[in-house]
Amino acid sequence: MIRLIVIGALLALGVVMAYIRYTPSSPADWHLDPRAVPKPKSPNHWLVRPVGGDARPPFWAIDAVTLAQAFDRAALALPRTDRLAGDVGAGHMTYIRRTPWMGFPDYMSVRVHAAEGGASVAIFARSRFGHSDLGYNRAWVDAVLARLEAELGALPAPDGQGGG
Repeated sequence: MIRLIVIGALLALGVVMAYIRYTPSSPADWHLDPRAVPKPKSPNHWLVRPVGGDARPPFWAIDAVTLAQAFDRAALALPRTDRLAGDVGAGHMTYIRRTPWMGFPDYMSVRVHAAEGGASVAIFARSRFGHSDLGYNRAWVDAVLARLEAELGALPAPDGQGGG
């Protein structure tokens, strides 16, 4: 009897793991503009934008296309990360990254925009499952921004541009 319970529990765990790892991610559901999304009440996200986010974005004294290309390289250089939707040329991309063991999907949407004297970003990283992400999305955003700063440097935004 115990053997059947253990086998049933393992099968149920396998089904849950397969569901989490292989459920399709529709770009229509996850490719969002981080400048326009309402700030979620749950703690399973990290929102970087000039107003109404969890942090203010950095500023780079380069054009928006160059920043979008560098952001794409930085994001895709991280393990288990793929571009789900969007276009680098348009400066609006969404990435999916899965946790190592269970394969929980997390999504990061970025909008690169021109600012006076350069360019900046708005970023919305969030989890698909669960109420809390234990800081995973903030760490993901920080890792991409650290790669960008290593490649491009970062400057404080001019007054009124919302960097920091």
